[in-house]
Amino acid sequence: MKKFLRPVLLVLFILFIDQASKTWVKTHMELGQEFKVVGNWFLIHFIENNGMAFGIEFAGEYGKLFLTLFRLCLALALILFIRYSILNRYRKGFITCLCLILAGALGNIIDSAFYGKIYHYAPFLHGRVVDMLYFPIIQTHLPNWVPGFGGQEFIFFSPIFNLADASVSTGVISFLVFQKRYFKNSQPITPQNDTHSEILEV
Repeated sequence: MKKFLRPVLLVLFILFIDQASKTWVKTHMELGQEFKVVGNWFLIHFIENNGMAFGIEFAGEYGKLFLTLFRLCLALALILFIRYSILNRYRKGFITCLCLILAGALGNIIDSAFYGKIYHYAPFLHGRVVDMLYFPIIQTHLPNWVPGFGGQEFIFFSPIFNLADASVSTGVISFLVFQKRYFKNSQPITPQNDTHSEILEV
């Protein structure tokens, strides 16, 4: 069972800091309130959203229910695939990416499933996701000569998100960047390739 310890601890650690940060924001700030952490480019800004990561909305209440159920199915599939990957000695980096995605999905599932009931504003599976991390690193107005957007305010990076979103994004980006390394010699162990299995643990 030791082979499962590190992935489980990683998922639990991310879940803990994600839920701790959301609980603190939920209990210490008013909706829409913000305060500066570092200058004007790192803020804690409390919002809630009914949709996907970074505040993207999706098809109202039915969309909310669909997204919550989709996250549940995704989390179950990831748990089974992580177990399979560990038992078959896939690369540790590959398994770590899967764990980051799983932890982020579970973090937002908890919001969607339980926050509505806990805070008495929505039924089970219809809760809102708490977001608070805001990085408006660049705030300016586009030049008037920019077609279609001239003179409009421009903010980079404008989406407000949470640690669960960051965990999912980190896992997906790392997977895309290092996919060639992860899939090199990452076939499951069989009697024919068992003697070469150690290379999968890098």
